[in-house]
Amino acid sequence: MNPIPDAVHRSNVLVCVGPGGVGKTTVAATLALRAAVEGKGSLVCTIDPAKRLANSLGLAELGNAETRIADPILAAASGQQPRAAMHAMMLDMKRAWDELIEQRAPADKREKILGNRFYQSLSTALAGSQEYIAMEKLCELRMQRGYPMIVLDTPPTAHALDFLDAPNRILDFLDNDAAKWLLTPALAAGKIGLKLFNLGSSYVAKTISKFTGVETLQELANFMLHMSSMYEGFRERAHQTRALLEADTTSFVLVTGPMPERLDEAVFFHTTLLQNHLSMAAVVVNRVHPPVPAALWSHAKKLPDELRKRVEATLNENDHLASQDARGVARLAELCAPTPLVLIPRFELDVHDLTSLWNTSRFLFGEAHIETALPSR
Repeated sequence: MNPIPDAVHRSNVLVCVGPGGVGKTTVAATLALRAAVEGKGSLVCTIDPAKRLANSLGLAELGNAETRIADPILAAASGQQPRAAMHAMMLDMKRAWDELIEQRAPADKREKILGNRFYQSLSTALAGSQEYIAMEKLCELRMQRGYPMIVLDTPPTAHALDFLDAPNRILDFLDNDAAKWLLTPALAAGKIGLKLFNLGSSYVAKTISKFTGVETLQELANFMLHMSSMYEGFRERAHQTRALLEADTTSFVLVTGPMPERLDEAVFFHTTLLQNHLSMAAVVVNRVHPPVPAALWSHAKKLPDELRKRVEATLNENDHLASQDARGVARLAELCAPTPLVLIPRFELDVHDLTSLWNTSRFLFGEAHIETALPSR
């Protein structure tokens, strides 16, 4: 059985992972599109800040709220009437963090947290915060919405551990032992002001304040104090998210490219996901160069000499790329076995609309195939 249709049929969460620039967003949108047309309502949640996906879905823009893709648009792209609804959204990192604070923080602390400088760093720039809020949003959507399937397009990361360890990194940041030790007097007293610190007798606080300033320390104290009441909630949801990722109804689709420079990171992603007991549906190898058809070589031979030489040089270059990609695909198949590989060709034009997404789905779902055998000419 083709692994992608099987994963769509049995899963209620599909997570597309892989490094940046390999087409994860396209694959995620394609999976959601195909599911909706075939009768399984879907939501694709993308992290891609570009408007390319919104435009391809026939929308002016995507935002932090779910938007339904009109059925006539889906029908025009697929050539058939969709049997379920498709929704899409683009995660706004800052807005998602703000909504989390607004929903979870005690009423008397919300505005103080939202206005804190350390919170601004957490919600916009701290390593792991984008991955963490993506997981928070996935958990919220799964538990509070009725979508039969959610497809998550994860943030581009160089290593799978960046994605999997994001909740732990955020929890470590919020539970920093050194900061809590320094701030214990204020935290224990339930006060905000650093006047409780007795900076004159605290060598550590006095030393740090030389570099950061007392005002910065005070902001840190305020932040830790206000966030401390939310720590247990963060930890509980981190456990819930982990359980969701490990559930039998969650499948991972690893998206990569066939180029030699992508092989090591793809294999590392694959190994890490399996070591973390996560269900791998398939490795999708995107933008694979197919061999040059024999008919093109025959046609080139009939051209005038100068034109024939230029055309044959281009065909030779394409054949070289196809051979290189074929070797990469073979290597991935060997190193990622027994996880099946699904190949998508490099199209002449970028995937830029729903029709292109539907065409991509034909390769994902096994209705069209790309030949990767080394050229035998």
